[in-house]
Amino acid sequence: MLTAMPVDVQIASVVADLPALSRIKTWGDAVLRHPVVKLDPAHTTLCVRLVDQEESQALNTRYRNVDKPTNVLSFTADVSLPDERILGDVVICTQVVGREAVEQNKSSDDHYAHMVVHGTLHLLGYDHQRDEDAAHMEQLEIDILSDLGVLNPYQT
Repeated sequence: MLTAMPVDVQIASVVADLPALSRIKTWGDAVLRHPVVKLDPAHTTLCVRLVDQEESQALNTRYRNVDKPTNVLSFTADVSLPDERILGDVVICTQVVGREAVEQNKSSDDHYAHMVVHGTLHLLGYDHQRDEDAAHMEQLEIDILSDLGVLNPYQT
């Protein structure tokens, strides 16, 4: 049986006010356990990496050709081993998420939860390029976040 934790968290940021590691793991695990996703969290792994603006901007420039930091990036691995499926990495920029939380009048933890859920859903193939796909992905985010006690992030 797999003994590794399904959500690995890496801190590569100097920002002091970060969510507790246990909360980040809970948010990722909530996506994996959601009935629509239907993955076995005991045998599915993802990495959540919290980074500073410089790393976010470098990754965004290299992989999306956008020369600025962004709130969340997802890098799919989708590797299946005999006892484990590795989804990939969710990279969250701490300064961007902190700034957005203030601008959007949200709690920092709620906005981080949204970024973890959003990024993890991207790893699972969900996107928001077309309106119908965006509506489906957003509703799934709302449902998962509601299960975590987080208000709808799309309400203004």
